[in-house]
Amino acid sequence: MNGLLLRLAGPLMSFGEYAAFHYRDTAPFPTRSALIGLFAAADGRPRDRALTPDPDTGAVPYRDLVFTIRIDRPGTRHTDYHTAGGGRPHKQGLRTSSGDYRPQKESTLITHRVYLADAVFTAAVQGPDPLIEQIADRLEQPTWAPYLGRRSCVPDEPLVLRAHTPDPIGELLHHVPLSLATAPHPDQTTVPIDFVWEAQPRHRPAARIHRELADDPVDFTPTHRHYQTRPIWRTTEQLPTALYAGTPPIERLTSYVLQEETP
Repeated sequence: MNGLLLRLAGPLMSFGEYAAFHYRDTAPFPTRSALIGLFAAADGRPRDRALTPDPDTGAVPYRDLVFTIRIDRPGTRHTDYHTAGGGRPHKQGLRTSSGDYRPQKESTLITHRVYLADAVFTAAVQGPDPLIEQIADRLEQPTWAPYLGRRSCVPDEPLVLRAHTPDPIGELLHHVPLSLATAPHPDQTTVPIDFVWEAQPRHRPAARIHRELADDPVDFTPTHRHYQTRPIWRTTEQLPTALYAGTPPIERLTSYVLQEETP
């Protein structure tokens, strides 16, 4: 399938997997729900209508997309001691699960929110041509600003590396510059890079399912959020050290985006 290539990088990002109540965790890589949410926001879709089926065809938006994640730099887990609601007058603060307001002396809610700091992921997004073209156009001129899991997590530029490529997986394996945490040793010719696959990789027919994630969104409505499980495969690929983008990587990335570096 044709696809587009995204570079998901920034000072902080967070992709909730089991987030609930006072503890908000993060998966170690971008989840399917986070990426679909990114596309829906760029398209100006409210949460309660982000996945509404097309009235003419019955097709569910983004259902046909397939994601492959290259983990260039896994980042470092960072836990933020976070408070909300403190100091507000009664009936202007936070509510309880029953709908009442929290008592004034208990108005401050303490939470722990986990982020990935200084992480970089490169994602191949495959799907039908019209859908890929629409997503690429919306990301270039988004209705609502894109963010990496939480609104405070602004992505670095460039976000879109290639808007249309016939072989996005081949690009991940052979051409897209690598943003590594440390430079490869001069004697190295390859560097091990982890990949997360939604579909079993064709070049690894013996690969087994790594785990299942409950991150396939059915409904984004805040009061009715619902997700399905999906399997993922994880492999380690030996990529050429010539892909290392250096520090800072912007020059290599710019050359790639402008297609000065061609297959």
